[in-house]
Amino acid sequence: MLTVLAVTGCTADTAADAGERSTGTGTPAATAYPFTLKNCGTDVTYKAAPKKAVTLNQTAAEILIHLGVGDRIAGSGYEIEKTPAEIAEQYEKIPQLSAPGQEIKHEKLLEAQPDFVYGSFASMFTAEQSGDRKQLHDLGVPTYLTEFDCSFHESVAGADFDMLYEEYRRLGKIMGVPAAGEKLAAEQKAVVDKALGAVKKRDKPLKVMWFYSTYEGTPWAAGPGGLPQHISQLVGVENIFADAKTKWAEVSWDEVAARNPDVIILADLTRGEPNDTAKEKIDLLKKDPLTSKLAAVKGDRFISIPGSHMDPSYGSASVVPALVDGLNRLW
Repeated sequence: MLTVLAVTGCTADTAADAGERSTGTGTPAATAYPFTLKNCGTDVTYKAAPKKAVTLNQTAAEILIHLGVGDRIAGSGYEIEKTPAEIAEQYEKIPQLSAPGQEIKHEKLLEAQPDFVYGSFASMFTAEQSGDRKQLHDLGVPTYLTEFDCSFHESVAGADFDMLYEEYRRLGKIMGVPAAGEKLAAEQKAVVDKALGAVKKRDKPLKVMWFYSTYEGTPWAAGPGGLPQHISQLVGVENIFADAKTKWAEVSWDEVAARNPDVIILADLTRGEPNDTAKEKIDLLKKDPLTSKLAAVKGDRFISIPGSHMDPSYGSASVVPALVDGLNRLW
């Protein structure tokens, strides 16, 4: 049987301050400072537009760049892949406060003298890493943690693209560019909506496995409460581990074989860990005595997706057209 820990989710609360209300012309009102947002259960006050932001991970930096405020990033960390060409020039100007694939340590973070810290993983906001949020708040440094990961790996109730779009709007407000947040949300929604228009109608939902990584030989797959599950529902496929209790679940090869996916969605990672790349995952599946017998493996029914796009990021919207195209091609 699949063994996972029971957890609870968290959702964003909507702030009711004037800075978040529309002007009535379709353009958000200019940010009025100071204002307070409830983020992952914590009230955070932003006194002014950040001028020296630190992003704890690469995909967080990429979001701020797409909001047009990349020149205000004083440092970033946890660089795990090649930067998309469209923003490479801006990204390469950002000082890296940690080695590739490593998290920023608290002392290094403080050396950058940030006036705002934004991160996509709860595991980075700890005393052992960049410093916990209360510690930073006590130092006068406001933070923002994605609502998708208020607690590490927990399944999040209501995890969907609307939550990601709201993150863009909130970051736009924090950075003093609310119109940019609204524009980015609209652009990404258009990408998703267009792709959904190409979904094939099927008599029976295809079963899919979102194969993220392995740890000491054990596979990790997407469960509920994350974007992979939401995307599965949008395109009309069945995530075979939708009954797990965490959004990324430790499973077993026996369970994968028993649930027999029609298609395997591979996270193409470039961290340098064993079986990270899509090619390595395919090789592993084809060589394993158990999984090599699966029809999906024998039929090369694989769809490769950049691993960072499976976690909430600017690239997440592109997963939908990639998945729809792949499913239409394979089935």
